[in-house]
Parts: sequence; structure tokens; C-alpha cells
Amino acid sequence: MKRIRNYGKNINLIIGSLILFAVLIMMIVSFFYTPYDVNEMDIANKLQPPSLVHWFGTDEFGRDIFSRIMVGTQTAFFVGTVSVSIGLIFGVLIGGVSGYFGGWIDEIIMRIIDALMAFPGIILALMLVAVFGSGMVNTSIALGLMAIPGIARIARSGFLQSKDAEYVQAAKLMGQTPLRIMTKHILPNVISPIIVAASIAFAVAMLAEAGLSYLGLGVQPPDPSWGRMLKDSQGYLVSAPWYTYAPGIVITLMVLGFYLLSNAIRDISDPRSRK
Repeated sequence: MKRIRNYGKNINLIIGSLILFAVLIMMIVSFFYTPYDVNEMDIANKLQPPSLVHWFGTDEFGRDIFSRIMVGTQTAFFVGTVSVSIGLIFGVLIGGVSGYFGGWIDEIIMRIIDALMAFPGIILALMLVAVFGSGMVNTSIALGLMAIPGIARIARSGFLQSKDAEYVQAAKLMGQTPLRIMTKHILPNVISPIIVAASIAFAVAMLAEAGLSYLGLGVQPPDPSWGRMLKDSQGYLVSAPWYTYAPGIVITLMVLGFYLLSNAIRDISDPRSRK
């Protein structure tokens, strides 16, 4: 039975890693090469089905869908990386301070976090984008702010569990500062659930970016975005279904890859899963 569980964990890790590695390679290649110019229009060949010339077909302007999917990976990884970085930096800082010091500091911070979590994240992102304007950078910042509360609560939980541990008490007796104790002793021991949360936050950020772009509030043309491609393709769902399938399948695979990877990391890092 133990062997079967370990096999399942490895399968999640292998499949998730392979999916993300393939998309990452596609992104790196897109910086140097794409089969066609992503913004080059060829009206004579618009809405062509998948073929050896155009692997994923063409859109309503005759642009190569596969090339636009390739460059769209840059948008997805940029938005995901920036938003998760913002969520990690501020989430771990806020959650760590709240969990380590406790008391009234914890009460104030957690009430604010609870209020933010009660407010739908996508609505908050919509509001911020509407106020500060659309675009890749503003979308990334808005989604990063959306990720802070969830990561902060996970970091707080880890710091609460570890702050009374013997190694922390020993560090206090040695006269080490709270900042050093938090960063050198506690954080390395609570990093696993934070990494899992970051993986999930990356997938959520990608989905949210696609949703905002679908609504016209995310990445703006002519920059390729998978969500924008879904919006543009909805009028051709019957006549040119490949136009919708291509970005939809890629988004699904990316989200699946991050969720499989996060599940594998959680299972590997959880001591109870090894029993």
C-alpha cells in the first residue's frame, strides 16, 4: 500500500513537472523564434483549420494561432511570477509578524486579512484594474494583492506552530533578534506549505489574468493573451472551433500542471503522508 501511495505522488510530480517544463521551453523559444510574426495579418488565409502550415490554424485576421500561443506563455509567466512574488513577499512578512508576535498585533492583522478574504479576490482585482488602468503590469500587481491574504494566513499558521519550539527558545536565550529568529530558524521550517500555496497562487493568477483579459481589462492588444484569444474566438466557436480549443486547452494544461505539482510537493513534505 505504501508503494502505491508513493507511486501516486511520483506520478503527480512527473506529470506536473513535464507539463510545466514543456510550456517553459515553449516560452523560452518564443523569445527567439516563432513560426510566424504574431501580429502579421493574412486576411486571405483567415480561419484556416490546423494543418502542417499552421499547426493550430489561424484566427479571424489570418494570424498564426500557434505563434500567438507561444508568445502568450510570456504573458502568463510574467503575470504569474510578478503576482506570486508580491503575494509571497508581503504575505510571508505579514503572516510571519502576526504569528510570531501574537497578541494585539495578531488580532489587528488577522481582522484585516479576514476582511480582505471575505471580499471576492477577482472583484478586488477588477476594481484595482478599473482604477489604475489595464495592462500587463497593473494586472500583475492587482493579482499579487489578491494573493497576499491566503499566503499570509498559511505563513501565520506555520509561525504560530513553530514560535514555541525548543530551537526557537534556544535562539532567544542566545540573544538573537526576532528578525534573525524568524528568517533563519522559523522560515526554513515552514517553507513547504508556503511553496504549495505559491504554486496554487500561480495557477489562480493565470486563470484570473485570463478572466480579466477575457473581459477586456487585462492584457491589451496587440500583446497575445490566452484569455483575450478566448474572447476573440467566441464568435467563431461553430465555424472555427480550433480557435477556441487552442488557448482553452493550454490554460487547462497549465493550471493542471501547477495543481499536480503543488499536490506532489504537499504529499512529499507532509510527514503524515509517508506513513
